Amino acid sequence: MSQAVTRSVTTTGPGLLASLDPLLREWLPRQRWFAGKGRPVTGFSLVAATELLRGDRKLGLYHLLVRAHQPLPPVHGTVPHPGDCYQLLIGVREALPPRLAPALIGHVHEGPLAGRTVYDALYDPRPAEVILEALRTRARIGGLRFERRDEIRPDLVPRVVTAEQSNSSVVYGDTFILKLLRRVLPGVNPDLELPLALAREGCSRVPPPTAWMTAELDGESYVLGVLQPFVQGASDGWELALRELAKGEDFSGEARALGRATAEVHTALARALPTVTLGHMQLESLVHGMTERLESAAQAVPALGPYVPGLRSAFEALADLAAEGHTWTAQRIHGDLHLGQCLRSPSGQWWLIDFEGEPAKPLAERRMAQPVARDVAGMLRSFDYAAHSAGGPPAPEWAEACRAAYCAGYAEAGGGDPRTDPVLLRAYETDKAVYEVLYEARHRPDWLPVPMSAIHRLAAPDTT
Repeated sequence: MSQAVTRSVTTTGPGLLASLDPLLREWLPRQRWFAGKGRPVTGFSLVAATELLRGDRKLGLYHLLVRAHQPLPPVHGTVPHPGDCYQLLIGVREALPPRLAPALIGHVHEGPLAGRTVYDALYDPRPAEVILEALRTRARIGGLRFERRDEIRPDLVPRVVTAEQSNSSVVYGDTFILKLLRRVLPGVNPDLELPLALAREGCSRVPPPTAWMTAELDGESYVLGVLQPFVQGASDGWELALRELAKGEDFSGEARALGRATAEVHTALARALPTVTLGHMQLESLVHGMTERLESAAQAVPALGPYVPGLRSAFEALADLAAEGHTWTAQRIHGDLHLGQCLRSPSGQWWLIDFEGEPAKPLAERRMAQPVARDVAGMLRSFDYAAHSAGGPPAPEWAEACRAAYCAGYAEAGGGDPRTDPVLLRAYETDKAVYEVLYEARHRPDWLPVPMSAIHRLAAPDTT
């Protein structure tokens, strides 16, 4: 490894980015993980550039952190957004073999890479091997830091995961999976922080981090990627639910087991990290945020308008309980829990993955202690989505059976039955459904009836 890498690129970095600029403007907005869709990219600035594989005429590899500039309309009194920072692994070849055609970024016409072809290097086994070797040897390359907890075999064959994701993943053999974060932020990332905490607690419901990569830049740390055990033969919870529903099979047993797994993770997180008590002031702020999101969504989606009074009552009921002196415990949670964030192993064990939280939210907000009801509400909404997505007519009875079984399983594992706090659960379900209405109206109008059916139910006065 020491012969394959060099230190940070300091002289060619700016020239390198300038030569890539016109290609990245076309390529980057087309990527599934690009967060700024719908707004033009006006330019890039270089955060860091590191040569990972010393280039010859056959193959080069650069690790780039670049900031994409997408000006927003000016808002009085606010600081302009500096632009999102993205992690890129740029492979360089004279020409791409056919197998790498899907990874093409473009052909460079000027600068230090003039005449070469650049591409997304994660699709190429050799660059992917360089990353694993850096993790295995705990390499230090410029500002990049590669750490590991456990041993890593050096001969694992990589393959990129081609399914659409908000990040990128590479599987090494059938042993490890590397999740490479694409939009990166300075600070402690819960996608590494929480699995590490759970590993220290001996929680068997989350694959423990084997290794990770970070960048240390100007006194700030960025988490760039996490290597974890690969659950061979595992089924994605969302796909599994849809298959079972399409076959007319009962899923409540799996939902119950998933509820137990969720409670075990919540219990371990409460042991590993501090918990807090939410009283009147904290709940007042929480309810205010939920109400603001409702009013904003109703302005954007007129179909929501008739339901606003009933939906607002869900938040007001929570505020009333807080005013009467009720308190709630808050702790670290998953933050974006749904069926697609769960894996079922061939032996029947459920695993929870992807603790990054909602990527659009600031890291500080994703790391806040919250009631576990927020995770529970996310999963309950996921069952509802599955019941409307299997290709046949909606199956509300299937969803209701899964919801009840999930809550029962959660209670069996010592988490307390979420249904015993119906006001809190209804408020979080309502907030989630309002978010879904806004998302579907903007991105998938054909799906709007799915959250609207939940809105109709949640706005009813006897929901609790």
